[in-house]
Amino acid sequence: MTMALLKTFGILLLGTGIIIIVWSGYAWWEQGKAVTHQPDRIQGAHPDWKITKQQKTMKTIKDDNTPNNYQPGESVGELEIPRIGNHYEIFWGTGAEVLKKGVGLHDSQWTVAPDRSGHVVLSGHRDTVFRKLDQVKSGDHLYVTFEGTTYDYQVKKIWITDKDDRSVIVSKEDPTLTLTTCYPFNFVGSAPKRYIIQAGLVSKGMSTTS
Repeated sequence: MTMALLKTFGILLLGTGIIIIVWSGYAWWEQGKAVTHQPDRIQGAHPDWKITKQQKTMKTIKDDNTPNNYQPGESVGELEIPRIGNHYEIFWGTGAEVLKKGVGLHDSQWTVAPDRSGHVVLSGHRDTVFRKLDQVKSGDHLYVTFEGTTYDYQVKKIWITDKDDRSVIVSKEDPTLTLTTCYPFNFVGSAPKRYIIQAGLVSKGMSTTS
């Protein structure tokens, strides 16, 4: 291989590396827009977040069975985690393009929106929106606002499982919130595990967030 070809090959490699870095940085920035760190406001808005003694969970939510007619990628709600101090925008669906925007709300035969009795599942990437999820502890409160109502869920269980575990996203009778992300958090490449946080609904009321 001549020096000219080696030089050309080197330039191509450098250019490819720059494109990858720029694209990764843009994706990180794009998802970062859906997360704001506001610990004082969030913890002040939810003073009960420090009550970590397990509370009685609600068994049902009254609803009118009207279908949720949202489009994939549409902004539909908010998630606030006082322990982390983060406010997250929630988007409908969990396709690849949706998760590039931020936290996705699963829309499937096994899951429901927060205004329904059943299993609400939120997913996000471990290296962007959910990179601090491992700071959440059992007994912590997670607040989801959807269609003008805020739902207070208390964390019941945290565990790590295989990425192909099909027992996580399943139907549930009681109002349940599950957060999922890839694991380990600092893994380079396609992570082999999933980090799961599951919480039960303890109260709901009119939204007071702004």
